[in-house]
Amino acid sequence: MEKFFKLKEQGTTVSTEVMAGITTFFAMSYILFVNPTILSASGMPFQAVFLATIISSVIGTLVMGLFANVPYAQAPGMGLNAFFTYTVVFGLGYSWQQALAMVFICGIINILITVTKIRKLIIHAIPESMQHAIGGGIGIFVAYVGIKNAGLLSFSADSSAITNSVVEGGKATGVSINSGIVPALANFNNAPILLAVIGLVLTTILVVKNVRGAILIGIIVTTALGIPMGVVQLGAVDFHANSLGSSINELGTTFGAAFGAQGMGSLFSDSSKLPQVLMTILAFSLSDTFDTIGTFIGTGRRTGIFSKEDEKALDNDSRGFKTKMDKALFADAIATSIGAIFGTSNTTTYVESAAGIGAGGRTGLTSVVVAILFALSSFFSPLISIVPAQATAPALILVGVMMLASFADINWLDLEEAVPAFFASIFMGLCYSISYGIAAGFIFYTIVKVIKGKTKEISPILWIVDILFILNFIILAIL
Repeated sequence: MEKFFKLKEQGTTVSTEVMAGITTFFAMSYILFVNPTILSASGMPFQAVFLATIISSVIGTLVMGLFANVPYAQAPGMGLNAFFTYTVVFGLGYSWQQALAMVFICGIINILITVTKIRKLIIHAIPESMQHAIGGGIGIFVAYVGIKNAGLLSFSADSSAITNSVVEGGKATGVSINSGIVPALANFNNAPILLAVIGLVLTTILVVKNVRGAILIGIIVTTALGIPMGVVQLGAVDFHANSLGSSINELGTTFGAAFGAQGMGSLFSDSSKLPQVLMTILAFSLSDTFDTIGTFIGTGRRTGIFSKEDEKALDNDSRGFKTKMDKALFADAIATSIGAIFGTSNTTTYVESAAGIGAGGRTGLTSVVVAILFALSSFFSPLISIVPAQATAPALILVGVMMLASFADINWLDLEEAVPAFFASIFMGLCYSISYGIAAGFIFYTIVKVIKGKTKEISPILWIVDILFILNFIILAIL
């Protein structure tokens, strides 16, 4: 073990690595509750997503630990799973099978980006301020989803605001409303909303106090409080239906669904939607790629996990696996495609890995410990099913808050930087779409640079992406 992980060389021990792995697991284990909740809203079987989440996390984290020998854990990414459900499936109207096909393609693209010089070109094409804006924007989007899931908002509108409706059996089953809709704070007059508020306050206290596993503890305690409040009904739990055996059976529904007739088979059948499909895959890929690079550089630089040579190689090496950074990026890319095969959204490197690194984790042994704990969690499937949305909503809100740290690296006093950053970030929440936020940011970045006479600062790749985004908007308008 010492020889394989080079523990002495990294100044660590087996016990330190084990504790670091436990710390990382508890810091990110909330994904076991949150990911199935978000993705099952798209129509995917809850227990299948639960097991797919575990499998993708185990495989991705093991590859990270055994191949790259770095202390990073992987799991389906927050923000990317919300994008999967609320934008791709609900907003754009694709089936969850088609969305999985897009995620798989995204993983393949990221693998190609990692092993060729294309990665270098893309990284250099996106301005640093825009990278920070995208990261913070995803935080706004995730937090907004949490606020909505908690039931803290109510929306009202008169009949003049209704632009389209679908009525079945005398009841409206689908309604489209224009900007006449008015958001407001919900009334705190029912148990579910009160439970969500209690959970938010409790989880906030735990997070601010830096309690290990704060988010997971918050979810568990909030769920427990939901029992006497009548929100959680223990009698309704079907332990047989929610057993590991049941999860394995349901996994058959999602495993390989990305390649079926409802997935890859129909994804490119409508030529009019091709630009939109490509833009959606690009949005998946950009978010995944820059989340990972930011996590690696942000946590690895100050701890020595990645050397300066690793960071330089990210920009200068054209291809191959010459450094730990290359291997780690490759492990991250592979995990996304594997996750899509089993039935989950983009699997990415978790920034919560910083908790384990802070506890002393320096090698892949930390990752191996995390993978083992994820595997063991598969036996607790029945407990997952009773967790209400009011218990996971605070986790979404606070994870979103944590992601807003990216805004600190944006110079908001410089409008040349602030305007594109605003559209790239704030629009994600307002439009309920990560890809449209990125589109708005890129387009306004180009506009600002042209106005300022700095067209040379605009990468040819950025011009191409802008044109594709604009074509996508034109096609949507025509359709």
